[in-house]
Amino acid sequence: MRYMEWLVLFVISGLGIALANFVGFDVGFRDSLPGILVLLAIAAAGVAVSKVVPLRLPVVAYVSIIGLLAACPVSPCREFVIEAAGKINFTAPLTMVGAYAGISIGDQIRTFLKQGWKMILVGVFVMTGTFIGSALIAQVMLMVTGMI
Repeated sequence: MRYMEWLVLFVISGLGIALANFVGFDVGFRDSLPGILVLLAIAAAGVAVSKVVPLRLPVVAYVSIIGLLAACPVSPCREFVIEAAGKINFTAPLTMVGAYAGISIGDQIRTFLKQGWKMILVGVFVMTGTFIGSALIAQVMLMVTGMI
């Protein structure tokens, strides 16, 4: 992927995170901006490192390592990174990840349908099981903690 494409994706991601953080959690754009810039800088550094380092790891591994190093206790920018990223609700970036995943598999629906009705049935059962399992775990944890 060309660097200009990465830049465009980072800008779109940043705007999406800001919008999700504002709409979903009522955090203003000015409050979100430092955290968004920190997260995008870590992501951009991860992309750059993945191009330079000869070890063939996924970009997400490099981003995770850089993020951990930026927030570790010996990092000089630790306080700023943690404070800025703390204003971004965790589910705001996940909204963008879900949107990207939906877009990426959208063109593969025909291939999925060609595999037959059994595969569709398996997919429905997997999604239903995942939903019910998540709901049961949430219910038990809420009951254990006394929230309900």
